[in-house]
Amino acid sequence: MPTLDDIREEYDFLDPDDRYRLLIELGRDLEAMPDALKTDATLVRGCSASVWVYPARRDDGTLHFLADSNAAITKGIIALVLLSVQDRTPAAILATDVTAALSPFDLSRQLSSNRTQGIPNMIALIRETAARYG
Repeated sequence: MPTLDDIREEYDFLDPDDRYRLLIELGRDLEAMPDALKTDATLVRGCSASVWVYPARRDDGTLHFLADSNAAITKGIIALVLLSVQDRTPAAILATDVTAALSPFDLSRQLSSNRTQGIPNMIALIRETAARYG
């Protein structure tokens, strides 16, 4: 799985259309989320598309998230968010400034506000999850 820095290096050299395609590709590369986990409890509120995020605690204490969306670009956005927190301890997730990690991607300028309005809610759900497990 590429790191956020790897993606950012590639992203910086792309034109807007290719950046859009890169986000869609990131979404396609997400680990499959079983339909049974796509419930009201895992639904991220406030997103223009449906987004589900499900945490699983691993034996080593890290959290591994499964996520999906019914919109390709939104699925790419949640994939980008997860790159900053995936397979980390709850304490490390809480110490991560996901908004700052995503700021070099300048998503609010690359995508419509309709596409980016749910990002704070995605981040909040992940942080709340980490706090519960921490």
